[in-house]
Amino acid sequence: MSHSLSRLRALFLVVLLGLSVSACGYNQIPTLQENAKAKWADVQNNYQRRADLIPNLVATVQGYAKQEKDVLTQVTEARAKATQIHVDASDLTDPAKLKAFQDAQAQLGGALGRLLAVSENYPDLKSNQNFLALQSQLEGTENRIAVARRDYIEAVRQYNTALVTFPGVLWASTVFRNAKPMAEFTANDNAPTAPQVKF
Repeated sequence: MSHSLSRLRALFLVVLLGLSVSACGYNQIPTLQENAKAKWADVQNNYQRRADLIPNLVATVQGYAKQEKDVLTQVTEARAKATQIHVDASDLTDPAKLKAFQDAQAQLGGALGRLLAVSENYPDLKSNQNFLALQSQLEGTENRIAVARRDYIEAVRQYNTALVTFPGVLWASTVFRNAKPMAEFTANDNAPTAPQVKF
């Protein structure tokens, strides 16, 4: 009887310890950090989807608008630059790396906007089924990028807040000393005048 009572006490203490550790916020910082990393992966995935659509769009426009070579070259170069800049989860605490990524993506977005504006001059291109399908996919991808960026910003806000508020600040200053605030996206200087992907 005494042996089973001591086992019951030990089990009770283990359960109590587990509940107290989970309730004290110990898991909050790593959970929020992993959530922010997952949201970043969504951002990268959507930017990659956009980059993958561009060669088909350029090829379609090229068939109709041969004299627009400068615009097509700008898009191709901007895509190449944007796909060369890699920011993985370990770089999310470096605002300079995130800014370089964001600037390259903004440059690509601007070049893409100029390419789509060119199509206004070519009625046959605007009615081409392949072009219309690519335009629709690109429009959907731009929406996905906006949602993914918003979700990432919110996940980073929660993580960064946990690092400086109670009880997370206690864990961040003791157990998770290597946990650093993550960088967020910032509004581009030309954000109010961003090109529209519409026809």
